[in-house]
Amino acid sequence: MATVTQGKWRRLKIALGVLVVLIAFVAAFGWYKFLREEPEPAFATDAMRFKYGSIGTENDAGIPYWIFLVLPRMFPEYLPGPGGYRSFGLPWEEGQELPVGFTKKVVGFPRVGNNCAVCHTATYRSTEAETPTVVVPGPGHTSNVQALIRFLARCANDVRFNANDILGEIDLVYDLGPVDRLLYRFIIIPFTKKALIEQGRQFAWMNRDGWTDWGPGRTDPMNLTKYFMTKLPLDDTIGNADMPPIWNLALRGGNSLQWDGSTPLSLAVVVDSALGMQARHSGAFIEQMKRLEAWLKATPPPPYPFPIDTRLAAAGKAVFDTGCASCHAPGDASRMGHLIPIAEVGTDRNRLDSWTQAGADAANRVRTELGVNLANMVKTDGYIAVPLDGIWLRAPYLHNGSVPTLRDLLQPPERRPTVFYRGYDVYDPLNVGFQTRGPEAERVGVKHDTARKANGNGGHLYGTTLGPRDTDALVEYLKTL
Repeated sequence: MATVTQGKWRRLKIALGVLVVLIAFVAAFGWYKFLREEPEPAFATDAMRFKYGSIGTENDAGIPYWIFLVLPRMFPEYLPGPGGYRSFGLPWEEGQELPVGFTKKVVGFPRVGNNCAVCHTATYRSTEAETPTVVVPGPGHTSNVQALIRFLARCANDVRFNANDILGEIDLVYDLGPVDRLLYRFIIIPFTKKALIEQGRQFAWMNRDGWTDWGPGRTDPMNLTKYFMTKLPLDDTIGNADMPPIWNLALRGGNSLQWDGSTPLSLAVVVDSALGMQARHSGAFIEQMKRLEAWLKATPPPPYPFPIDTRLAAAGKAVFDTGCASCHAPGDASRMGHLIPIAEVGTDRNRLDSWTQAGADAANRVRTELGVNLANMVKTDGYIAVPLDGIWLRAPYLHNGSVPTLRDLLQPPERRPTVFYRGYDVYDPLNVGFQTRGPEAERVGVKHDTARKANGNGGHLYGTTLGPRDTDALVEYLKTL
């Protein structure tokens, strides 16, 4: 009897041992295939790291690389135009695997994420035939992020977004192998579809009838904060605003990183922006953001690349010192970096009204829960007077990008263009901005109508009464900043 009992016990121990080994194997396999993180390759420069380095968005918001690769070929009808991901106006450097602002990192399997450069990279050309010059960390005036979000949602809701069709497309470019094919078929593709459909639902507020599109170079930043970070109920505000440059932070300071000064600390803005892209908060993440902020503080804007009439610019400096410096030049008596009340500046107030005290209070609670113990967000009643460093590359102008060129900005509002096309990067040296009319600008760009809500081009009357000679001189001087 004892021998029988011992035999049963021995078999039970063997079975338990096998079960433990099996569980350990499954856990190790699951970790390796879905969670292991491989280090990124070394970047030659900080600028390359800014353009292509991970900030940790791949874990929770990354798209499997091979799915990302085949979507434009599978669903060309959902693209803004020909050219795959280029049709979203994303800067794409020759020889690079992905557009600027897109990262590739192995978290179990290769995933594509985003970083700050997707919104903060500018390009310009002097002619249509020229290769674009890429400038970081400039304003992403060509990037149509809203169109990309809509594209991904439409793909995921299409019946062709299924394992058979996607694996068939992947097979044309890469052999996944039998194990990975099974993982893609039964786990990765279904989960990706579900995640993209849910993301589309989260962005449904921006697709309501009558809502003004962001268009290239813009987002609706404070509504993004309200609806994603704080889960506040939808309202009728539209706060479309230009993606600003984030160079030269030592001069710009915290306030001027947000048009209304709602977060008075540059590190807080950098951290909040990364968290908004679903980066994971941790001590290592905060240290990474501090290093990024330090680089942004020390990175200057690019100099104006075209000829400047130095004698005319010298005359323009006197005009600037008299009429512009009090708000846009640093100094003890300057209002640069300070709030200008909406009643004075008179520009479109929709961006200002989209941020509320309730939004600030809710955001501060969420940030505290996350352990982001940085400067609190606030509600203000105006827009910040920003420094004009690199102003030549920051067109279109005003906080909502509703004035195409600097020369247009120096005209009374009734003489400013009411319809033009955003997103084209061929430069206009005469007027200081980008070409916004003509067949190619209209083919590449997106129509901007100042009659639409949040697109108003009024206000900022400073300099609008100058004579032609002073206007010419001031425009020439602004090229030098």
